[in-house]
Amino acid sequence: MLIHEAQRQFLEYLEIEKNRSPKTIENYDRYLSRFFSWAKIKTLEDITPERVRAYRLRLYQSLSHTKTPLKKNTQDYHLVVLRSFLRYLARHEHTVLPAENIELGKSVTRNIDFLEPEEVNRMIESIPLKDWQSLRDRAIIELLFCSGLRVSELTALDREHINIKKGEFGVRGKGGKIRLVFITPQAQTLLIHYLKQRNDVEPALFVTKKLHSNDLHRISPRTIQRLVKKTAQLAGIVKDVHPHTLRHSFATNLLHNGADIRSVQTLLGHSSILTTQLYTHITNERLKTTYQKHFLSPKLDEEE
Repeated sequence: MLIHEAQRQFLEYLEIEKNRSPKTIENYDRYLSRFFSWAKIKTLEDITPERVRAYRLRLYQSLSHTKTPLKKNTQDYHLVVLRSFLRYLARHEHTVLPAENIELGKSVTRNIDFLEPEEVNRMIESIPLKDWQSLRDRAIIELLFCSGLRVSELTALDREHINIKKGEFGVRGKGGKIRLVFITPQAQTLLIHYLKQRNDVEPALFVTKKLHSNDLHRISPRTIQRLVKKTAQLAGIVKDVHPHTLRHSFATNLLHNGADIRSVQTLLGHSSILTTQLYTHITNERLKTTYQKHFLSPKLDEEE
């Protein structure tokens, strides 16, 4: 079987049967094409241990045109995609290199940056209340922190999607899965004041003005990334803050205050508990610090 035909069928399987997002399918397509092109793969029989081993070495040396090393998780992701492709082929009775023959390197502990609630409040208060756009910016920061939304999920929201009075709504996350999202009274208040200033018919919850025009359109993830970074700098936060930092902060805040990991998994929309468990390292460090600070051991009597 020609490799490009197998690739096409695999991507269709991801879209139709697995309901993967367009972005995920795009990434799988790009990483597979990169391997097939570099290793000169024409048929399924061309995927051999030797070519995979050579490709792995090339990943380590970097495929980047800048010649800078690829991050460890990026290297692994190339191989994860290839293993997924091989498993699909094996399930459809093609004779291919077993996916289990492609081992991933030892995982490196991932550092997760997060903000304390006080730091998020400083970010919100650093935005001067002048107009509907400043109300929008405050609402965006609060909503990212209190809901754990991904930036792509936030920008996809329409006004009709969110029940502000009830303080909860459904959101379509990765893989098209629907999950329930809750918001704080502060987010409710900010959203109410913000929407009262809107007199347009644009359905998007968060909008921005078009360049050289007063027309409104849906805000982009890139615009929110710039907003979050700028607001953190105004608040005097020296960390490199991104929208996903606020999602991390949402998760760690829940765990610090006693939420169980399964509930946090559900609120984040993680398909695997292993992803959510990345946060336990942070909470374990916090517990250790608390223990060392507050536990008083009895003093032993000195021997005479």
